[in-house]
Amino acid sequence: MAKRPAFFIRQKKVVQDIFSFEWFSGFALSQKQKSIESLHHAILRADADARPLEISTKSKETIGINLSAFNLRLNNYTLENIFQSAKVFASGGPYPDLLNVPPKDAKRDERLHNSGNLKAFRYQNEDFPLIPKTVFYDFIYIAAVRNSFTADEIREISNYNYFTDIEFNPAKSINTQARATAMIRLLLNEYGELPDFSREDFIQYHKKHIVYDTLT
Repeated sequence: MAKRPAFFIRQKKVVQDIFSFEWFSGFALSQKQKSIESLHHAILRADADARPLEISTKSKETIGINLSAFNLRLNNYTLENIFQSAKVFASGGPYPDLLNVPPKDAKRDERLHNSGNLKAFRYQNEDFPLIPKTVFYDFIYIAAVRNSFTADEIREISNYNYFTDIEFNPAKSINTQARATAMIRLLLNEYGELPDFSREDFIQYHKKHIVYDTLT
């Protein structure tokens, strides 16, 4: 058995709950999709009205694959490159040259581990704080979706109400495309489209509407 979170909306907030399901080991796509199906069955057992969507390259749904961070671009850069290049540390950064290397190399760059404590993210000459703890990732993810999809394609997200990312393990990382997509669903509920928030307006909205604790 394994445990993974799913993200959904409750009382105008993005919340998360943990679901236990059978894990199918192996790196083959078929094995990953069996695990996703098992996770989604667990969600359906808890909520018969659930319409879950996997957000990753392992998804069986085209929209889920297209929403994968690996497939999204913002200003012709991958989200991974933007995220890593924006880091500001106590003794260095940001490192804009990381925009132009393979994403895996950007993530492994020694400077990201030898420049002291992370202090902020700097993007387009604006600094994003570390708290709320996923606000910068969610900002660039949503910006990439807005720039990569038509309005009709974005509205397809409203056909689903639970969002998963089979590779995301909250014990090992913080950011996930599934939470960011749930936030898109909430924005669609409230505005009917994706607003082009300023940095400060996005931060304030994020503080009010994203819940990190697991439901009990």
